Amino acid sequence: MCVQLISKYNVPGPRYTSYPTVPYWDMTQFSLTAWKESLRESFRESNNSQGISLYIHLPFCESMCTFCGCTKRITKNHNVEKPYIKALIKELTLYRELLGAAPIISSLHLGGGTPTFFSAENLDLLMGGIFRIARKAENCEFSFEGHPNNTTLEHLETLAAHGFERVCYGVQDYNHRVQKAINRIQPYAKVKDVTSLARQAGYSSVGHDIIYGLPFQTTDDIVETITKTISLQPDRIAYYSYAHVPWIKGNGQRGFKTEDLPTPDQKRKQYELGKELLLDHGYVEIGMDHFALPTDALYTAQQQGNLHRNFMGYNASKTQVMIGLGMSAISDSWYSFAQNVKGLEAYYHLLEHNTLPIAKGHILTDEDLIIRTHIQGLMCSFKTSWASDNLRFDSLPDVLISLSELEKDGLITISSDTIEVTQKGRPFVRNVALAFDLRLQENKPSTQLFSMTV
Repeated sequence: MCVQLISKYNVPGPRYTSYPTVPYWDMTQFSLTAWKESLRESFRESNNSQGISLYIHLPFCESMCTFCGCTKRITKNHNVEKPYIKALIKELTLYRELLGAAPIISSLHLGGGTPTFFSAENLDLLMGGIFRIARKAENCEFSFEGHPNNTTLEHLETLAAHGFERVCYGVQDYNHRVQKAINRIQPYAKVKDVTSLARQAGYSSVGHDIIYGLPFQTTDDIVETITKTISLQPDRIAYYSYAHVPWIKGNGQRGFKTEDLPTPDQKRKQYELGKELLLDHGYVEIGMDHFALPTDALYTAQQQGNLHRNFMGYNASKTQVMIGLGMSAISDSWYSFAQNVKGLEAYYHLLEHNTLPIAKGHILTDEDLIIRTHIQGLMCSFKTSWASDNLRFDSLPDVLISLSELEKDGLITISSDTIEVTQKGRPFVRNVALAFDLRLQENKPSTQLFSMTV
């Protein structure tokens, strides 16, 4: 990739799992009452026929990984498991009362933190509680994030009995020096074992997460990690750029020096090399940072135009309503967002008083909804169109003008009513979406809020 293009377009920018992005939520129009009304209306509108998505945030970890930006609570005390499960079930109960009907869960994801911090017995307790309140859709897609060092066959079989068919393991990198820098020591043999265990337990999709741009990481490390990964044939691979944002994440990302990180040019070479290896071995690029085998549901969704992106990342199906349970979890009614409090004690306190633990949110305007649709198109299918009048907005001419440089550099093509990201431009899709981000463009931050786009 051209060094000049990297230098030109490597600017801070969101990853666009939502629009507007969280720093640009307008709290002046938001209230708990407004969120409840929006959620009820969206739930009625969808008629519960497509079901809802459910994200459950399990925040506990036994140790701190210094690359991680998740909201977590570091502890070795496993007595925290049952009180937290009790709170999650109470939160879903409050939502069940609000909606007036048992929601049908078509998509469920356990994220963290470390979901496998919880014992298999307690995960069984959690799922049993969830499905006393909600129902499963016929073609449900249930997944969880597993830590290779503590995911057991019992974990896998317990969750499989509740309908889980997909697991994703955080691999990151196999070089010991890199693993030591990010405080995530896990040998290839361990990843190989848990990948095999998942297939033994009947999982139809096993994913691996890999990160490039980590401290001390080299192109040789990328080749080794990707080659070992390919040998295990995971169905999906998330190939993420390390987001170095220590000003947001505090001491968790100060375990190494900035000069220990690859330069932007080196980082981009790492990505291109890894991508080439994956494509050469039968993987297909899915949206941004994701690859899948043609047998995986994510590939099918992209081919059929059903790929969806939300706070849970890329999904093979879309639901209008997504409810997030747990501290810091985000919910989405499509017309509004709501995020839970980030503190564990505050989360417990509000639930004890029969109050949804919402800290902040945003009610989308008509213009927000239009922009959101365009950004969804770019992030999921690398194109968007305003051929339909309801997808036009007043600032569209200005957006097209701001994209002229990307078009000149061959990163996008613009026709009378369509933008399409070229193969050359795919690594810069965040920059294309950035042009549509009217809230950011109208109020550019004075300090850096986001990781770099390239």
